[in-house]
Amino acid sequence: MKFQLVALWCSLLFCTAASAETLRFRGYAFDLKSDRYLYTEVHEQIIENGQWRRGRIRYFDAQGRIIGDKTLDFGAHATIPLYRFELPAERYVEAITAVGGGEVKLHKQADGKSQDKTLKAGGDSAADSGFHNYLLAHFDELLAGRTVTFQFIVAGNLDAYRFRARRIGDKTLDGKAALRIRVEPDSVLRWLVDPLELGYDPNSKKLLEYRGISNVHDPATGKAYNARIVFPDQPPAGAPPSLPPLEIGGE
Repeated sequence: MKFQLVALWCSLLFCTAASAETLRFRGYAFDLKSDRYLYTEVHEQIIENGQWRRGRIRYFDAQGRIIGDKTLDFGAHATIPLYRFELPAERYVEAITAVGGGEVKLHKQADGKSQDKTLKAGGDSAADSGFHNYLLAHFDELLAGRTVTFQFIVAGNLDAYRFRARRIGDKTLDGKAALRIRVEPDSVLRWLVDPLELGYDPNSKKLLEYRGISNVHDPATGKAYNARIVFPDQPPAGAPPSLPPLEIGGE
């Protein structure tokens, strides 16, 4: 089963800001097996009172051409954003169009078909990049070695699944100590679906690395990349020398 996660991937950074500000930063994706550079993410996050409220992520290939675009709004729910993700070349769209009253409305356009579905959501529900917010809300539990469970709503699949997250050790990333967290289905699906692994700075709670399925597709196969996405202070080795602009409106 193919899970359109992540954005996770890709949308997973944290800020401890105390007042409103705009954060801009890049993520660099590499093939999980070969370590070949794949694409760059350009993130913009609006932080209000220390909380990620809304933002946008653009995805660029090695030639600097935009290949994907995502907008996010957490105004209705802290862990279930209203969002729209597009891959223009594939005419692919997935979205959450409404959240409220214990329900979530999903939308998907692919292979020339448009589909909509409404799912129930509870207090432990998260979707898309909102699962990052859910993990941060339970960060102390993860630090203590406890397992955190949640319902993960996947608009790309028009479905929801039980997931669990737990600490699996520590490592060093970009010269920083990192807490390793594994996220996997909390069901027999974990025997069929590869887990995700996230590396967080244990002090700032900033995401340093993501390993797992991407929401960007390989144009050669049409399948989602399995990627390692890093968020370093400086561009890593292998990234293209000409970088996409950080300003969302810039070219």
